[in-house]
Formats: sequence, C-alpha cells, structure tokens
Amino acid sequence: MMNGLRAIARVFWVGGMWVIGMVVAPVLFELLDKPVAGLVAGRLFQAIAWVGMVAGLFLLIELVVREGVRGVRDKAFWLIVGMLACTLINHFGVTPIIANLKLHMNQAAEGLFGGGFATWHAISSLIYLVQSLLGLVYIVKTES
Repeated sequence: MMNGLRAIARVFWVGGMWVIGMVVAPVLFELLDKPVAGLVAGRLFQAIAWVGMVAGLFLLIELVVREGVRGVRDKAFWLIVGMLACTLINHFGVTPIIANLKLHMNQAAEGLFGGGFATWHAISSLIYLVQSLLGLVYIVKTES
C-alpha cells in the first residue's frame, strides 16, 4: 500500500510540475490574453505548490519511517528537501512579491526591468526549473 501512495505522491507532484510548467502554461499564453493566461497559470502554480507541500512532507516522513535515521543519508531525502525548499521559497517568498508588484505596476512605471516584475518572474521561473530538474533526478533515482 505504501508503495502505491509513494508512487501517487511522486506522480502528482513531479508529473504535475512538468505538465503545468512545460505544457499547460505555454499553451495558456499562446491561446489567451496575457492577463487571463497569467491569472490561470498563477492559480495552477499555486495549486501544484500545495500539492508539492503535502506530497513532499508525505514522502519525507514515509522515507524516514521506512528507512529510519539511515533515510536522512539517502539521496532521495535530500532531493525531496531541495524540491520542498524550492516550493516554499517560490510560494511564500517570491510569489507574494510578484503579486504585490502586479498590484502597483502601471505602464509608465515599468521601466527597463518591468518595475521589478520581469526580474522576479525570472527568479521564480529559475527556481521552478531547478525544482523540476530535482524532481526529474528524484524520479530517475527512485526508479532505478
């Protein structure tokens, strides 16, 4: 039963990140106006962040229960910790900054770097990419 729950947690979290980030978000921005696409994509990224927090905690706890203290030395443990750190930094650190910038942004004040929005969006995208790559390594490592 735990093998099945572990697989479901990995699929929802890592698979969800890849599908939303690499498939759904680009399609949204291709088909919809930027403000609408941004709103929908933001909600999807928020949802997958919460999935990641729940799945990540479950995977960490399950690994330590299954392996004991020895689990902390496992590469999978640190990959999950890295993914969780990326999720928490993006969701509770970077995303609120971006939301605040959107509220106070106007065309005249955007300037060279979009009033900071473009810079923070790039930081968020980079964190998401790192998290997605850690997830890919985690899947490959746990399946071999």
